[in-house]
Amino acid sequence: QVTLRAGAELDARRVNQYTLTLRVACPGEDEVEERLFVRVTAGQVLRCDIPFASAGGDVVQVLADVAPQTPLYAVLPQPLGGLTVSGGCPGGPQTPQFRLLNHDTPLTLTRRGLVLAPASGFDPSQDTQTFRLEIEVMDRHGHNCSGAVRVDVLPSRRPRVTFLEAQQVVTVPEGIGPLEVVTQVYASGDNVRYTILTPVAPALFTINEVTGEIRSTRRLEVAHARLLVRAYNALHPADHATATLNVTVQGTDRWAPSCVPAIFVSQVPETVSPGSTLVTLRCTDSTSTEGSLHYALEGPSASCSRFRMEGPQLQVNATLDYDSEATAAVGFQFTATIVVTTGGQPPQSTRVPVLMTVTPVNEFTPVCPNGATFTVPETATFGSIVGRVAGTDRDYPQDSLKYSLEEGLGPAQPFSIDTGTGEIRVVGPLDFQRRKSYRLTVRLTDTRNDLDPAKRRSRLCDVAVRLQAVPDQAPVCTPEVQELRITAGSGGHQPVTRLACQGSPDGAALAYTIAGGNEDGRFRLEGNTVFYHPNDLGKPRTFVLLVEVWGSPGAPRRSTVVALVVHVMPRSTPMPPSTTTQHTTLQKEPVIITRTEADWHPPAWFVAVLTVSGALLLIALGCMAQSLLCR
Repeated sequence: QVTLRAGAELDARRVNQYTLTLRVACPGEDEVEERLFVRVTAGQVLRCDIPFASAGGDVVQVLADVAPQTPLYAVLPQPLGGLTVSGGCPGGPQTPQFRLLNHDTPLTLTRRGLVLAPASGFDPSQDTQTFRLEIEVMDRHGHNCSGAVRVDVLPSRRPRVTFLEAQQVVTVPEGIGPLEVVTQVYASGDNVRYTILTPVAPALFTINEVTGEIRSTRRLEVAHARLLVRAYNALHPADHATATLNVTVQGTDRWAPSCVPAIFVSQVPETVSPGSTLVTLRCTDSTSTEGSLHYALEGPSASCSRFRMEGPQLQVNATLDYDSEATAAVGFQFTATIVVTTGGQPPQSTRVPVLMTVTPVNEFTPVCPNGATFTVPETATFGSIVGRVAGTDRDYPQDSLKYSLEEGLGPAQPFSIDTGTGEIRVVGPLDFQRRKSYRLTVRLTDTRNDLDPAKRRSRLCDVAVRLQAVPDQAPVCTPEVQELRITAGSGGHQPVTRLACQGSPDGAALAYTIAGGNEDGRFRLEGNTVFYHPNDLGKPRTFVLLVEVWGSPGAPRRSTVVALVVHVMPRSTPMPPSTTTQHTTLQKEPVIITRTEADWHPPAWFVAVLTVSGALLLIALGCMAQSLLCR
């Protein structure tokens, strides 16, 4: 079959005959060559013009927002019998027939040669789209020609329809009458119209197609509706957008919500972890919709920072440290108010008072002091303070400790400890020669740090007590008895004698005092030197002074008394030939006066017991006397 090539034009006036050489070869046979003569005669022919008849076809560009079924092109007959492609309207007689050779395009070709846009329009969301149409034209004589049209669909330059809010939540009170405005939706774009997609047959609401106002169709009661609204371009329905509206019709609250418990009082241990739930409120309102209630915590900042509301649950927000100063400042109690509010109109609220008391938990073990070592003289008396064991405890109240000795009291334990203060006192004899030091084991036990008295913590501490040796012998003075003669001067004070005394071998300083014979205060001691203060002395006078000398300050005090016989002569009395002071040692046995002073300081508890006992005795005697008088 030999056909005319597409786009070829025959002109009998130019070429009236074509010679075609055909070669045919069958399998197994020789090739045969023949000629075919095609004669072109002049007559009425059908011819398609360029560029429609070209290989690439004609190219036309349109916008994507063109209206559906819009005529894009028309194949028009030429005045000389040919055909052409034009974007205008058709004109002249339309005798040819048009046939679309390819069907893979949404464009349509009419019987009059019009190329139309798709029935649903082009998709404006896509980029540039290209469609190709291959068209065959045939006249009534059977003459035909063919061509192609390429349609390039360009993106639209107009604004697309868009909702400002794709999700909306609308709450309205019950009792709204029919055709009252509930809310309004708005979408941007050209020629925007609105419609409700779901529910298909709205029972409660209707929408204005132009303004987007949503109105009620009847008197509203408590309900919940979900509307799917579409906004679209009236000229280009393919350009559209959707939005979802959740409409809640709430009941009108007339009474405040009711909560259980109505008041919350509780004790919370300080070790409760953040996030723990203390109480869950069970609240309902007049509409019996628990989900519409709102919970808030009000109160001092100290309470609001340590607690929070998670829905109806009261939870711990921060650690509750009983041992901190901030908790102690509020008396270990936190007050707050839970405000429960309904979501209806008008809103009603209920207040639930909250009182939470933080209770202590014994968390820390007492700590021993560093370097607990004390020194006490071996001559310390009963009740003398040796030292104080200062233990510490971080639990509140801080340092609330009880002290005790593990060894207990006995002949081998000459010390006791005050259970409240930790003071160690001497309660037995001490002897440096027998024992030079003691190692005490003190138990520190915390108190009042936990609600459960059995939950106590303790620690053992080592305390060292060293004894200080005190010499046993009294000071020795040479001589122990002196007789002196002096002449009273005219003024100032004059030395009488200097005592020569020796104390302990370690060379400790000695103490001196005039124990007797200085009634009128004429003599005075400065160190170991005795001075006389002159005054108007009319006649000679003899003074006998007793000077006490002792060593270390321990008790009992060991001392020596030196006797001084001083003869004082007035200035008018004739002086003996010698001008020097005579020191005469009497030829007699030395007199050694040793005085031992022992004092006892009873402890405070003994004085208290003695006072109470005396008071009870006096009361008993008074009652007995009253009974006798009544008889």
